[in-house]
Amino acid sequence: MSSASPAGGGGCSVTRPRVVIVGGGFAGLYLARGLEDQPVDVTLLDRQNHHLFQPMLYQVATAALAPNDIASPIRSILSRQKNAEVIMGEAVSIRPADQKLRLADGSVIDYDYLVIAVGTRHSYFGHNDWEPLAPGLKNLEDAEEIRRRVLLSFERAERERDPAKRHAHLTFVVVGGGPTGVEVAGALAEIRRYALRRDFRRIDPREATVMLLEGGLRILPSYPKELSERAKRELRRLGVEVREETMVSDIRPGSVAAGGWTIPTQTVVWAAGNMAGPLTRSLGVPLDPAGRVIVEPDCTVPGHPEVFVLGDVAAFPDHRYGHLPGICPVAIQMGQYAARAIAGDLERRPRRPFTYWDKGQLAVIGRGHAVADIWRLQFGGFAAWLVWIFVHIFFLIGFRNRVMVMLEWAWSYFTYQRGARLITWPWNAGARRTGITGNTGEHRSADAGPGRAS
Repeated sequence: MSSASPAGGGGCSVTRPRVVIVGGGFAGLYLARGLEDQPVDVTLLDRQNHHLFQPMLYQVATAALAPNDIASPIRSILSRQKNAEVIMGEAVSIRPADQKLRLADGSVIDYDYLVIAVGTRHSYFGHNDWEPLAPGLKNLEDAEEIRRRVLLSFERAERERDPAKRHAHLTFVVVGGGPTGVEVAGALAEIRRYALRRDFRRIDPREATVMLLEGGLRILPSYPKELSERAKRELRRLGVEVREETMVSDIRPGSVAAGGWTIPTQTVVWAAGNMAGPLTRSLGVPLDPAGRVIVEPDCTVPGHPEVFVLGDVAAFPDHRYGHLPGICPVAIQMGQYAARAIAGDLERRPRRPFTYWDKGQLAVIGRGHAVADIWRLQFGGFAAWLVWIFVHIFFLIGFRNRVMVMLEWAWSYFTYQRGARLITWPWNAGARRTGITGNTGEHRSADAGPGRAS
């Protein structure tokens, strides 16, 4: 095996295998850490400079936490690992036959082992024109955009005198009844019931409508039916309108068409589907309908045992789920497994197939309430909420993040407040999205001004 110098970086030893990891999520980081004591050189490549704790991303979108509470710089995380380096860049194609990875800037990285752990983006099932109107929730930019739209809807409702238009501003539609959709809907209901109830003079935020639309038979379809029903009851207790078997057929500026109804709304959150990015297509191997790589039992690409595919972009068969779900325990265990597999290769030990230890599922519904499916235990309520808090604090990377999140949660629990209710924007981008141009009260059309994409 041989190594080459990284694009734009220092040289690596020519006598040690080079492991290139694309993606600084759970799988990528746990793999890199697992190779700390191995005689390899690790290069971790990511488009962002930070690792993001995605399970709590919805709390940034609903103003409970600040972005830096759930993100840590990748360089800082790996700063003490002497055999690891970090490159900020975007991988665009792979040549498995040559063992080369090409980046968006045209540079090429050679590898002995390649690990693809890039995660997924939201899928609109062929309706990509819906994305600007219904942002998904995959990164900090998505979360901040959703937070901006939610808070601005209340601001615009405060100034709107037409009752019908005011109602549209105060209607929030969440599409998709999986864990993310359930958590977002519950958090939005709490915002309008508790956090904002005294902040406005012309409107009562408690009159806002939160709707959760699920196209399948029930919300939380991967959970036992009893927990799905319990989650639905709790959401309705919070005032969320839960509509199952309601497929969205169209999204337009100012409305959502679903189940034969047209719902006037200015704020839509998409939580209905995932799809792998274009990088996996360059491998030239079979993919599932969502673009995920159908991996071998050792999480590698067929015909290329040196190329691992981990986390959300891996379609790994499972008797319970069909394919393993895209959740952080799966990604973590895959990352740890790949580190052991590479270490075993160096010692010329045969690889064992990857096996997933199912630790269960958790979904929070609102303040003091969650549902848990852990091993053979199925329960909900305050106990499940405490388990959810413990698990999420445990997996947060960084002592500061753990402390800050605990303080924020304690403050929110006892005061019913949310401390991250800030609207930040470039004014031109804000004018394009909302029609508000500044403090003068002037409005203009929704597509005026440049602004950045959602």
